[in-house]
Amino acid sequence: MSARLPARRRASLTALVLAALAVLLAVLGSPSPAAAEEGATWRLELVLPPAVEGLPEATTPIGLGRIGDVEFWAPNRGLLITAGNPPTIPPGVWAYDGVSWHELANVCGATEGRIAWAGPEEFWTVSDGRPGQALVEGSEPPLADNTLCHFSSGAVAGSYASLAFRPDSYQVMHGAACLSAADCWFAGENLPAGQVGSFHLHWDGSTLSARPNPQGRAVLDLRQFARRLYESVRVTGSDITSPPESEIEPSVLHAIAPTGVSPTFTLLHPESAAGQPLPSYRPGEFPTGLDYLQLSADAEAVWGAANPVSPAPEGSAPGEVTILRQSGGVWSQVLGPGSGPEGGNPFTKSVTGEHEGSNEVVRSIAALPGSEAAWLALDTKSDAERPSPIAHALIARISAEGTVSEQQTLPSPQEEAEGIGPKGGAERISCPAANDCWLPTPQGWLFHLANASTRHLPRDTDPNFKGPITFRPKDQGVPTIVPDAPPVDDSGLPGEQPSSLPPETSSRQPEARIPVPLLSHVRSRLVRGTTLELSFHLAVKARLRLIAKRRGSVVASTPRKTLAAGNRRLMLVLSRKRWPTRLDLQSHALGPLPTVSTRSPNVGTVSTQARFGSGVGALGGWDALP
Repeated sequence: MSARLPARRRASLTALVLAALAVLLAVLGSPSPAAAEEGATWRLELVLPPAVEGLPEATTPIGLGRIGDVEFWAPNRGLLITAGNPPTIPPGVWAYDGVSWHELANVCGATEGRIAWAGPEEFWTVSDGRPGQALVEGSEPPLADNTLCHFSSGAVAGSYASLAFRPDSYQVMHGAACLSAADCWFAGENLPAGQVGSFHLHWDGSTLSARPNPQGRAVLDLRQFARRLYESVRVTGSDITSPPESEIEPSVLHAIAPTGVSPTFTLLHPESAAGQPLPSYRPGEFPTGLDYLQLSADAEAVWGAANPVSPAPEGSAPGEVTILRQSGGVWSQVLGPGSGPEGGNPFTKSVTGEHEGSNEVVRSIAALPGSEAAWLALDTKSDAERPSPIAHALIARISAEGTVSEQQTLPSPQEEAEGIGPKGGAERISCPAANDCWLPTPQGWLFHLANASTRHLPRDTDPNFKGPITFRPKDQGVPTIVPDAPPVDDSGLPGEQPSSLPPETSSRQPEARIPVPLLSHVRSRLVRGTTLELSFHLAVKARLRLIAKRRGSVVASTPRKTLAAGNRRLMLVLSRKRWPTRLDLQSHALGPLPTVSTRSPNVGTVSTQARFGSGVGALGGWDALP
C-alpha cells in the first residue's frame, strides 16, 4: 500500500510503536528483582567527624557512639540519634543526604532515643533531659530519654520536659511515631506507683498533652502502618490493667486511632486466617515468657519480632524467637511455635542447658520495601547481655513464609581481607528502600546494604538539613526559678565578705515561672461556605502556616507568614471537591515566650501551647479506620 495514512492515524500508530518499544526496553534493560538483590552487598560506611573551625578537615573515620534509632523520610533523607562518642562526637542528631552522613545537631542527643518524622522538613526526637529538672537542690533527676525535641524548618522549634519526682513527671519513652504533623504520639513506661496506665504524650499541632493509656503495660515500640499507629507492649505479671485482661491471651499489641476517631486506644488480638490466636506459645509457656514485639512496617505489611524472656518466668516453659506479620488485614506467625520450619527454629537452638548462650536473639527487624521479606539484626544471647566491641554483626533475611536466607556476619570476609576488623554486634536496622538498608553497631559504626544504583544517590540539598543546629530552647514545662530578692552585692573591697541572711531566716520559697502559650484563644469558622478563618492570639512574633490535607495530600495552604504579637488571623480558601480531613498549623516562635508565675491564680489554665481542634470539627469529620 503506497497510499499515505491520515495524520491522526499515523500519530496513533507511532504512539503504539513507541509504547511497545518502551515496554521491551524496560523488560530487557531492567534487572529482575533477584538479579538486583544479587548485586546488593553490605559494606562498612565510613563516617568522618564534624569539621572544627580553625582545624584541618578530619580524614579518619570514627564511630558515632551508641545509636538509638535510624529513620528515613526518603532514601536520600535520613536521620539517626546518638549518645555521642566524646570528646569528638557530642550527643546529637546526624543526617544522611544520599551521599554521606553529617552532623545535623549537637543538641537533643539521647541515651537510647527515638525519631518520629512528622513531615518532609519536620521531625521529633525522644532525647535526654538537661540539669535543672528538679527544684530540690542536690537531687539528681533521671535524664535518660524523658524529654522531647521538635525540629522544624532547620531549627529546634520546641523542647519539652517536666519537673522530676512528681506524679505528672515525664517517664522514659521508648516509642515515637506520627500520623501527620498534627498527630504525633510518644509512649513508654508505666505511670508511677499509685496510678494506672502507661505514659503517653500527644501532640495535636499546637499542644503537647498527657494522654495515658489505661491498659497499663509499658510500651516498648511504636510504628505507623496504614492509617493508625501500632504500639507493642511488654506483658508482665505486675501489670495493672483497666479493665482487667485475660492472663491466658493478653493483648500484646494496641492500636492508636487518628485524632477525632474514637476510641483512641484499641486492644488488638491478632488471629491467623484459620482463627488461631497469635502469637502462638509453646506448650506450657506463659504469655509473660515472650518479650515485646519489635516492630517495623512498609507500605504493604507490618512485622513484629519477639525474643523469649530469659530466664523464663517461674512455672513457665521456655519460649523461642517469634515473628508475626500482617498484610492485607491477615496475620500470620512467620516463625515460632506452630510455624514448623524445617530443622526447627533457626535462632532458638537450645531452650535450656549450657548451650542456651549460643542462641540468637533479634535486636531489631526491618521490613524490606518492594518484597515480602524483612531483614533481622541478630546477636548471640551471650553477646547481647555483655556486648563486645570486637564481636561480628550478624544479620539474616526472612521471607513471609519463614524461610531464612542470606545469614551472614559483618564485616564480610572480603572486607576483613581488606583490613576492616569487627565493629560489634548488630543493632537497630532500617531499610528505606529495596536493596537499601542501614545497620549500626553499639559503637556507632554503620554498615550499608546497597548495589551500584543505591550506594550513592542524588544529594539532598535541602538547607533545613544542612546543620549544624547548636541551640536547644528552654524546656516548655520546666519552670524557671527566679529569686525573690536581688542578688547579693559582692562588689565590696577585696577580702570583704558580702552580707546575707541565713537561708533559714527566709520564709518565702523560690518563685517558679512557666512559659505562656505561643497561641491562645484559638477560634475558627467558615466564611461564605468555603473560606476557613482561623483567629488566635500570639504571645510573641512568630512564623505561621496553615495547611489543609486530605488523606495525607495537601489540598490548600496559606503562605508562610511572619506575624507580630497580638490578635491575628489566617484565611484559607478551600475547595468543596477536595474537602480536607485534617488541618496542620505550623508555628515557630521568633522570640522567647513570656513567663507567668506559678503563684498566679490563673496558672492552672496555662498550657504548653494552645489546643487547636475546634476548626477540625467544623470541616466535616474524619475518615474511618479500615
